[in-house]
Amino acid sequence: MASADESPAAVPARHAAVPAFGAYSGTLGGAPKPFDPHIRNNTMALSPNQRVAVVTNSTTDHLVVIDVRRGRKVTEINGYVSPRNILFAPDGKTFTVSDSTLGVVDRISLRSFQVVKRLPLGAGVFGTAQSTDGRWLYANNQAAGTVTVVDQAGSRADAVLTGFAEPRQGVKLAPAGDKLYVTNYKGDRITVVDIETRKTLRQIEGFKEVRGLSISRDGTRLYAANSGTDTVSVVDTASGATLKRITVGKKPYGAALSPDGKVLFSGNLEGNSLTAVNPADGEVRGTVKGLKGPRQAISFSADSKTAWVLNEDLTVAEVDVAALKVTRTLGTR
Repeated sequence: MASADESPAAVPARHAAVPAFGAYSGTLGGAPKPFDPHIRNNTMALSPNQRVAVVTNSTTDHLVVIDVRRGRKVTEINGYVSPRNILFAPDGKTFTVSDSTLGVVDRISLRSFQVVKRLPLGAGVFGTAQSTDGRWLYANNQAAGTVTVVDQAGSRADAVLTGFAEPRQGVKLAPAGDKLYVTNYKGDRITVVDIETRKTLRQIEGFKEVRGLSISRDGTRLYAANSGTDTVSVVDTASGATLKRITVGKKPYGAALSPDGKVLFSGNLEGNSLTAVNPADGEVRGTVKGLKGPRQAISFSADSKTAWVLNEDLTVAEVDVAALKVTRTLGTR
């Protein structure tokens, strides 16, 4: 069995049979029919100790667990229809996955690969974010135009926030934990929510087909990928003003900021590349090539020296951030 402190050995998938839930119950040929198949995304979560990666994309019916050190696939966890977003708990012992067709957020044990908790949040549940202590989960619902605030300690919905326009993958907490940033794909805007009052503080506009976003550690800058204009917007969070639009690769989905704040990677879906940007001046540093359809799923190591990028075939490219080169590919076997 695997633990949160050790790299897991290869074992069979152990997704236990759990009842389906959701307002949507369409089938096609006896199998669940995707609720929102026209919307595609990918997702990857790295365990806190950086030894395990869990990946999937929304057209796949399973999750893939990868041993990062060995570079090998550990197992596949089946039972999904439209998996959308994965997050590890702060202690690394479990992770959550949202499924917009089943209308659930599942919590899965890293030791047993079984579902230990199923939260019924309704068909359309999509992107997720969580507080640093793991108590609060914020779940977008792109179909309902809502964000559900979940008390994970009590496994219950504490509030449902309304007024969003097709919120998808993009939802981030500010590093200080005081604000929630929610992308509105349909509205080409980002909504800023006060965590304490759960009220909208501001609407930031000026985007085009906005996708992934990041917030600087000091909370003063927002970076958002515009897949409609092949740019990344740099926004002053205090005023909501766009300071700069940086031209990157073709169809950028990701806008991932390194922990040290020295590099921003855009994941260019149609460019099969990453564009490396210097956040200090907004200048492009270079391009990482050799990727396959990268989107939002980009993670950095704690020391910012390594990045992991999910390919469309659910392999993971390991990138040397300084050299801007893929050094190996994980999960090929």
